[in-house]
Amino acid sequence: MELKFDYKKVYAPYINGEFLETDDQKVIDTINPYNNKVLAKVRLASPANLQTALESAEKAQKDWGKTTAKEREAILLKAADIAERRRTELAKALIDEGGNVFGKAMYEVDYIISTFRIAAGQTRQIRGETMPAEEPNRISFTYRMPLGVVVGIGPFNAPLLLNSKKLAPAIAAGNSFILKPSPYTPIIALLFAEIFHEAGLPKGVLSVIPTADEDLGDTLFSDPRTKLITFTGSAKVGNKLQALAGKFQKRFVPELGGKSPLVILKDADLDYAVRSAAFGIFFNQSQVCMANSRIIVEAPIYDDFIEAFIEHVKTIKVGDPNEKDTAVGPLISKNAIKTIEKHIDDAVEKGAKLHVGGHVENQMWSPSVLTDVTTDMLVSDDETFAPLVSVYRAKDYEDAVKLSNDTYYGLSSGIITNDLQKAFDFSLRIEAGSVHINDNSFDDDPNAPFGGFKGSGHGKENGQYSIEDMTQLKWVTVQLGERPLPF
Repeated sequence: MELKFDYKKVYAPYINGEFLETDDQKVIDTINPYNNKVLAKVRLASPANLQTALESAEKAQKDWGKTTAKEREAILLKAADIAERRRTELAKALIDEGGNVFGKAMYEVDYIISTFRIAAGQTRQIRGETMPAEEPNRISFTYRMPLGVVVGIGPFNAPLLLNSKKLAPAIAAGNSFILKPSPYTPIIALLFAEIFHEAGLPKGVLSVIPTADEDLGDTLFSDPRTKLITFTGSAKVGNKLQALAGKFQKRFVPELGGKSPLVILKDADLDYAVRSAAFGIFFNQSQVCMANSRIIVEAPIYDDFIEAFIEHVKTIKVGDPNEKDTAVGPLISKNAIKTIEKHIDDAVEKGAKLHVGGHVENQMWSPSVLTDVTTDMLVSDDETFAPLVSVYRAKDYEDAVKLSNDTYYGLSSGIITNDLQKAFDFSLRIEAGSVHINDNSFDDDPNAPFGGFKGSGHGKENGQYSIEDMTQLKWVTVQLGERPLPF
């Protein structure tokens, strides 16, 4: 029987193949950030629920890890087909619970369908290798083995896309998976449970445990049954989790924040640069880790760019995320509003100029542009995660490279120029995990490695790059005949 998405019911954690309701679960409301109406009630996982999830995950993985590639492939392909059939419904969930605008929601659903299919293909690509041996008459080779229980801690801003990057390759590699979603978007995460339940994933292989209890997150690090934690979120939380990972000797793959630069050189097409820069920062209310929150413009076209950019920003539609032409919808919470107000107030007080924006209606903040930003301002290196961009004047190309690298973060970057010599030079010198030539910094592809440098984390997600983190390499030798021994 098909499991239908229903905002009116009470959602429960998905553990050991069922939506588990127990007396010790706290019940919360999940809220639509656009109209602040209650969407549904969600039961939060209790400490006892977490133990059940860990027990079932460990037990289920022993059999799941022995399945053939074609068995895992079949379930992932079926999950992709189910997601495609429920495409409109999934997008609606992103709009209502996550505040996503229509275009972003549809993009994200299509992304997870590709992610499931790519992971299905990866099941047949998990291979070891043979190698020369130093000893005579010896065969030396490697296996790639599942890790065991993998944990994913996901964010609110792209809860289908970013959680699918963790879930799909973990399952493809023969691991069991426990998903701890953002407390802002628990229903969206529980849709994964519905999809994989219908796809026939054996019970215990996937658990989804909504919780706002930080202690439960810490338990996932300390418990010996968990072998890897993959996390997307802020640098502040990521650094805390990195310390826990070190303490408990856990594999940890963090994808953290960014203050990604977009460099616009003097030979760029001005109209394209303006439109690309605006999309790269204001997409999804700027609640995107790879948004180009720092625009660096070469001096000869700086004034013209500022004038054209401000006029373009004024045309961006802010409003109901259900309307297809809305570009900027609501921020996820009132806390996000406090952050952008703090950053603007601090910057203006220290000499920056606010050209456009700077006001809020309900939880929708108008796209805002700052110039004359200096490194002593909070906005210079703190992630705002709201519709605010800083524009910098670069004296020349070399100054643009220097300004681009002058940040704690190193997630993504972009450069718009017709000078390929400088474009390729920039791609080598920028301290970022992704570089996009003649494009903004906002880009992701389920086939390509995604992850940052410096304070933006380490490790890579997507396709084979996730598989490498979610398996362990075992060396095996076979001695042909007796090995010569010294005694």
